[in-house]
Amino acid sequence: MDNMIGKPAPEWTATAYVNGEKKTINSSEQDGWYLIYWYPFDFTFICPTEIVGFEALQDDFADDGITVMGCSLDSYHSHKAWFKDGETFPEGVTHPVLADTTHALSRAFGMMNDGLGCSYRGCVLVDSDGLVQMYSINNMDAGRSPAEVLRTAQATMAGGLCGANWKKGDDYAA
Repeated sequence: MDNMIGKPAPEWTATAYVNGEKKTINSSEQDGWYLIYWYPFDFTFICPTEIVGFEALQDDFADDGITVMGCSLDSYHSHKAWFKDGETFPEGVTHPVLADTTHALSRAFGMMNDGLGCSYRGCVLVDSDGLVQMYSINNMDAGRSPAEVLRTAQATMAGGLCGANWKKGDDYAA
């Protein structure tokens, strides 16, 4: 797969779970920065730790003008059933979670793990001009830190050189 950084993000349309409701979301409706994080499967061990983490930081992402969306190959109905689990998701899931049942979105962004029939753990940050500014993929067994994804997104948006331990509000090299 070719490097996507600085290139136009693929256009996409997907059914989504949005705070309990079924909605259609597409790339042309995104009027600012957005982040899509992929996870392999509903009803698993690592995936809810990431979903809960992104949910907890949703306001922090929004403060930076970033809309957060999850994505897996599971259906809207699967998402709806799983997200009702108050033990796994004590605060609920209010951010959109895309149901990529056709696999088109995952393939377009290079997130498809054909060998396992699911998506990788990946993230894509798209700017307000529709260009990919951040792109990462993890293998299946390593959960991501949503706080680090946020920090990296903030560093990407900062407009200067930001070291590995840079945090929002720190000085940076111009």
